[in-house]
Amino acid sequence: MKKIEAIIRPFKLEDVKEALLEEGIRGLTITEVRGYGRQKGHKETYRGAEYEIEFVPKLKIEVVVDDDIVEKVVEAILKTAKTGQVGDGKIFISSIEDAIRIRTDESGIEAL
Repeated sequence: MKKIEAIIRPFKLEDVKEALLEEGIRGLTITEVRGYGRQKGHKETYRGAEYEIEFVPKLKIEVVVDDDIVEKVVEAILKTAKTGQVGDGKIFISSIEDAIRIRTDESGIEAL
């Protein structure tokens, strides 16, 4: 099993969610996060005053999937989250040793 974490722009959430549903992903976790990458924030003007936004608001989507569909899920996220602009986000993939559903004690792929 693999855990896929995608940091995306907030307005892309619905598109990514729909793409993941089409790939058969039945559950996911969304977290509001803030951070910066190479762009290190940006400057904005509000009522004539310029101020710097150091940490940019993003969303983190987390899904755990079977090894067989990792490529399809990553491709779905890439296709729907990309705007082509700086700050589109990142995708991280890590191995998951086990998963256990608390309600039924199921483990492994059955727990997903």
